[in-house]
Amino acid sequence: MPFASAAAKPALADASSPEDADRASVWSVLARLYIAPPDGVLLHHLAAGADVQAGRGEPSALQAAWGALGDKARLVSQEMASEEFETLFGGIGRPAVYVYGSYYLAGALHEKPLARLRSDLQTLGLARRQDVGESEDHFAILAEIMCFLSAGNIPGGPDLARQRELFQRHIEPWALRMCDAIVEHPAADFYRKVAEFTRAFVAVEQVGFDLLD
Repeated sequence: MPFASAAAKPALADASSPEDADRASVWSVLARLYIAPPDGVLLHHLAAGADVQAGRGEPSALQAAWGALGDKARLVSQEMASEEFETLFGGIGRPAVYVYGSYYLAGALHEKPLARLRSDLQTLGLARRQDVGESEDHFAILAEIMCFLSAGNIPGGPDLARQRELFQRHIEPWALRMCDAIVEHPAADFYRKVAEFTRAFVAVEQVGFDLLD
């Protein structure tokens, strides 16, 4: 399944609106940033995004966070970002910062929240490929699933009701706590800006889904 791809940006279908396409692109970038350190191409893309944003008047909180991430991407090297990623999320045993929903919702990995997520994904006709090492409640995997849904890669196109259910059940309850943990870690520099942008985007997504009521 597309959400199981850890190394490459998912291919996007034709979303039903520019807004859906933009949301899918952001989720795709987040998936890439949380599954592995950024390569030079992605850092250049982020820096270019900050250049586009500059000079457009007073930015929203999301636009300001995107610009700050791009500014940081311009200053960090691929090697520096890789070392930081390993310090925060890698290593043997307990990582400095967890990026799994079960940890924040149940206090341990591979607990009931993961089982509920797998059940919901099965309802959508999605399943993790066996060659993918991360569990489905990894933030990067969830971001890729949201990209997949936002881009309309399931029958019926980008169904906002299904996106909202997945987001509110399996991302919104814990994602901000993860972002706070990253921001507060003394080793975070580039990923502090990633987390601040993630936090701003999750807040915007929540507002948008609330408007569906």
